[in-house]
Amino acid sequence: MAALAETVTRNARPSLGVDQDGALVRSIVRDAARRYAATRRAKVDEFVERQFSLAGALELNRRALGWDLARAPVNIALSGPDLARRVLAKGAGKLGLSDLSRTLADKPLVLETAVARELEYRLFTELLELPYEGDDGRNATRDAFADEVLGDARLELLGRDIPADAMSQARRAIEASVDSYSATRIAAADLASGLVSASIGAVALHKLTPGALSLGPVAAHALIQHAALTTFPLGTTIGGAWYGVFPVSAPVALSIAVTGGIAAGLAVFSALSGVITDPIQNKLGLHRRRLLKLIDAVEAALSGEDKRFSAHDQVVARVFDVVDALTTLRTATKG
Repeated sequence: MAALAETVTRNARPSLGVDQDGALVRSIVRDAARRYAATRRAKVDEFVERQFSLAGALELNRRALGWDLARAPVNIALSGPDLARRVLAKGAGKLGLSDLSRTLADKPLVLETAVARELEYRLFTELLELPYEGDDGRNATRDAFADEVLGDARLELLGRDIPADAMSQARRAIEASVDSYSATRIAAADLASGLVSASIGAVALHKLTPGALSLGPVAAHALIQHAALTTFPLGTTIGGAWYGVFPVSAPVALSIAVTGGIAAGLAVFSALSGVITDPIQNKLGLHRRRLLKLIDAVEAALSGEDKRFSAHDQVVARVFDVVDALTTLRTATKG
């Protein structure tokens, strides 16, 4: 971590020389980061079981009963632009535009949910054991990484301790990685609502409906068709034959209303879906793998490397959006 090395070198007594002091500090920090990350990895299994088992998921996701129900549809709508922001941030970094990359990486577009805020608090205080200052007034001062640094006997050669405020750059990188980790939960909720929509369409309507845009018009048509059949004066059998030749179509207003209602219902489901998706992902080992990747990113940040947490969950979720849009476009074109 360059900022940490510079701070210590500037204040250290010149017993080893500036270059040697700087090299020693970097070595101390890298070794401390490696030891710290090893202790975090040892805690992952226990943390995952505590947070993402069925009991843990129920306790964690009960916080969605509130304003998270309103934030969920906004986050689903913003998840695509937020993915684009992350891609642009990574591309800017590869092009050497480090300032732009950091600015984009540090500006998430999605709204923070109560569930995400709680999980972030637990990540920092129970798994990472790093200082935390929450917007809700909850603070924690435990710093397991600083303990690893200050426990290094080589610090005596520098003549002083490492200042606690020297982690600012690494802290920003760690927070960006935690934000990226939180985004995987939004993607999981989005995928869950897409699967529910697709299942309804396949089972009840025999159509490909991976989202509200495609399910709404199909459901509206089914409602109109059912209403027409049940009110046909010569009975449903003849009515079925009649409407097979002269099909009815749902009014635009009804299609919009049904689509809106389905979208609202799916948004509520997505806000609460962690109760279902967390235990499933726990059994599949997905939570464990993601947290190990997060710890890798934290270790890199503490060591001064420019490496952030990344996952492909959002990309998979966007596939549903693309299929949903294409299906809707095809239906509209045929209509």
